Amino acid sequence: MPLNKLIPIFLMGFYSGLPFALTAGTLQAWMTSVGVNLKTIGVFALVALPYSFKPLWSPLLDRYTLPWLGRRRGWIAFLQLALAVAVFCMGMGSPAESPAWMALLAVIVAFLSASQDIVIDAYKTELVSAEERGTAASLSILGYRLGWLVSGGLALILSDHISWRWVYASMAAIMAVGAIFTAFSPEAANAPVAPKNLKEAIVEPFLEFFKRSRALETVLFVLLYKLGDSMLVALRTAFLLQTGFSRTDVGAIDKGFGLIATFAGVAIAGVIMSRLSLRKSLLTFGILQGAAHLGFIAIAYAGPQYPLLITGITLENLCAAMGQTAYAAFLMSLCDRRFTATQYALLSALMAITRTLANAPAGYLVELWGWANYFWVSIVLCVPALLLLSRFNKWQLPDSNARLIALGGSDPKATAAPRRRT
Repeated sequence: MPLNKLIPIFLMGFYSGLPFALTAGTLQAWMTSVGVNLKTIGVFALVALPYSFKPLWSPLLDRYTLPWLGRRRGWIAFLQLALAVAVFCMGMGSPAESPAWMALLAVIVAFLSASQDIVIDAYKTELVSAEERGTAASLSILGYRLGWLVSGGLALILSDHISWRWVYASMAAIMAVGAIFTAFSPEAANAPVAPKNLKEAIVEPFLEFFKRSRALETVLFVLLYKLGDSMLVALRTAFLLQTGFSRTDVGAIDKGFGLIATFAGVAIAGVIMSRLSLRKSLLTFGILQGAAHLGFIAIAYAGPQYPLLITGITLENLCAAMGQTAYAAFLMSLCDRRFTATQYALLSALMAITRTLANAPAGYLVELWGWANYFWVSIVLCVPALLLLSRFNKWQLPDSNARLIALGGSDPKATAAPRRRT
């Protein structure tokens, strides 16, 4: 893949990931540090609902074009500037004194972030060729995780030295710089033509998807594959802080070692996916990301021991990155190129529904079960999706052979011939 595509794909991933932690883990740490109770923190997970409902307005972003920087880049730059303003306003609030106002601002940030994701997903899919999609998926995930770590890990470290107001102001400034990078990014060659009307933008993507064989099974798998992992992440920061680790500990180890493990996980996933089919990759990485939860169970039993923290954090980030790489590849394989923006928004929103519904009752479940039992349940919830993979070959993927080759799988026609000759 040429450099003029590598850099934009990576940066788009970074700016896609940057806002998420500011309404999730970082906000969770802020609320914990000022004495907000666990039940309220858990309910605050509902501010992420815009990520679940983004298919409702994705056709509008597909249909209409702003009068600058082209069809996709115009929306991306506008949304990045709007996010910078909204994040700055969040920093001016107080989750302890004005939780309702903070919740409203967090919802606005989540809405703008979800909208940015819609357009970025469409842009990166249109920018690269079919042969480049595997590399694009890996780069996008790396960028996303880095953005998430900056707004999570770096923000937590900064919060030990400066006020939360300045932490959020710093994140807002980084977000604003994204609009400059977007302005200098290349236009996608041979991009699909915009829908002629809203009916075409809204109806056709859904009709095409749900007319496929076993479409509901596919949707169920999309909902379940990251369920256990979402439950783990829901209160991970609060768990580590309540266990006895400092915010610097969490920021440096969770995000520092996590970044290294994420890069390693994506690289390992790429190597493995070049040798295994997409189904086997999803199965292998799904088992690993569930097993990685055992590290947090060990911390829950043993208390604040740094070797366990480093081991648990490293394994969780390593395996989660591997699972996310295969999962992103699977979502791309499900998209008809004519409707990439809306269909990808639909599929990623299904994942967001799982994450939000898993997060909302998390505080109540911890108080009911305790931390160790909570993480045991998160492992059990990894199993249903793995069982569904036995149905994978019955699911209809548009242009499946070409996409599997691009995303690290094998072409059954190519592999069958050598067997017949031997």
